[in-house]
Amino acid sequence: MKIVTRDVPPRTAWALEQAGVHPLLARLYAARGVRDREELDDTLARLLPPATLKGATEAATLLADAIQRDHKLCIVADYDCDGATACAVGIRGLRMLGARHVHYLVPDRVVDGYGLTPPISRRVKDSGADLLITVDNGIASVDGVALARELGMQVLVTDHHLPGAELPQADVIVNPNQPGCTFESKHMAGVGVMFYVLLALRAELRARGVLDPATQPKLDALLPLVALGTVADVVKLDANNRRLVAQGLKRIRAQSMPEGLRALFQIASRDPTRASAFDFGFALGPRINAAGRLADMTLGIELLLTDDASRADELARLLDGINRERREIEGDMRAQAMDIVEQLYDPEKEAPSALCVYDPDFHEGVVGIVAARLKDKLHRPSFVFAASRAPGHEGELKGSGRSIPGFHLRDALDLVSKRHPGVLLRFGGHAMAAGCTIAQSHFEVFERALDEVAREWLDAATLTRRIETDGALPPEYRRTDIVDALAREVWGQGFAPPTFGEEVEVLSQRLVAEKHLALKLRHQGQPVDGIWFGRAEPLPPARKRVKLAFRLEADEWQGVRRLRFLIEGAEL
Repeated sequence: MKIVTRDVPPRTAWALEQAGVHPLLARLYAARGVRDREELDDTLARLLPPATLKGATEAATLLADAIQRDHKLCIVADYDCDGATACAVGIRGLRMLGARHVHYLVPDRVVDGYGLTPPISRRVKDSGADLLITVDNGIASVDGVALARELGMQVLVTDHHLPGAELPQADVIVNPNQPGCTFESKHMAGVGVMFYVLLALRAELRARGVLDPATQPKLDALLPLVALGTVADVVKLDANNRRLVAQGLKRIRAQSMPEGLRALFQIASRDPTRASAFDFGFALGPRINAAGRLADMTLGIELLLTDDASRADELARLLDGINRERREIEGDMRAQAMDIVEQLYDPEKEAPSALCVYDPDFHEGVVGIVAARLKDKLHRPSFVFAASRAPGHEGELKGSGRSIPGFHLRDALDLVSKRHPGVLLRFGGHAMAAGCTIAQSHFEVFERALDEVAREWLDAATLTRRIETDGALPPEYRRTDIVDALAREVWGQGFAPPTFGEEVEVLSQRLVAEKHLALKLRHQGQPVDGIWFGRAEPLPPARKRVKLAFRLEADEWQGVRRLRFLIEGAEL
């Protein structure tokens, strides 16, 4: 492992500080590409205008006409947290703006697969819908959209995924990544796209005289859901996404949120008045996602739609139980996967450049999480496969992969498909995450082919894990109020949370709960506690000083808050 320090443009950091930004935050922001204080303005007025998002104006016209004609609208959602929040935002927002007949349909991960398939379109038609709206999917659903229109429905596609060579022939497509869209934020989550469509619809209804500027519905009530879906989908937090998340967090901290979110904070033992993006990514999001992985995402969507506190509490408890089951399955699968890796790959020989793991007992709803854990632990592109349980797809394996910087996973699959025609039945994804379906009989062929590509593309430097840090922590900032100040900001994908890296003295170390390393450290002359979650191996006793990468946390015990270091890695 190599611990490196981000470059900090000194003039930019100085300019931010002169503009009134806290000196530490000025340094952190400058290292993340922020050039002036205006980029840090998170007010709603600074959001990119909806009219600049291709298709948003046309979508507003389509929806306004449907509402005025009292048409039936059906949202087809995806089965992850982004899809669930996008669905809830769409239903809540459309009802706020006058739609009387809005319902939704969410595919089953196992039975239906991903996206708007022709059978889903037929089910939507059978429900009596006049207008079909996709959220967080649809840009690749050429056949599903074609059938929907053949059946007499209008189709609005709202999505954020990269389009393929052929676009679906929908009435309107809203996607910042579609050809010809000049919208500056290419990283909006599906929930953000739906929120922008609602903003455009409200403007259209104002122009028609249906709404009055003084009394129109306040769509900012939807921002807590937009923030949750944006963070949970791990999209890049560019300036516009950070504004959406910041605005959602402000409302949650002020206790203004849907009952479902309030119940999730409570069941996760998190304080909403101190809500952070971390809560979305590691406490609330996984509980919503668990429904789509192991059960039915309808549970998650219903939680986000209910305004009844007791019903919200009931659903949150149900989702918490499903998430506990998901963690148990994931833990078992991860242990099995590591056993398989150790059995197949001799540690005394050259390690494979890519990992492929399959076991008949693996659950397809959790393969992506396990692939991510393997990738994190071994720093190799990793694919985990499970047997397909979908009717008519017996003998097929569904795989989910996660990658490391420098290895574009989707492009690697494309190359495998060209070199070994017929091995990949279906595949898709992007640089860091991808999925594919293969015949079980082709598993070993795929395994060899992916490793071959990885050996060609990856070198020793790429295969060495790197942790980017913000350098040494000035001792004057080793305080709990600094922890609180950092927690109030929006950090996440593409805008990494502050991580510091420097040599410290290891005074003592002990194992906690058989899987966490508790450390007593001396940092720049002062003692400080450290905790390394998930590491059972002690640091080498001969090394009194070691270079660590760490984040800051305020640990509370018996009413006293103390700062401690959360260890991310060590350069040994």
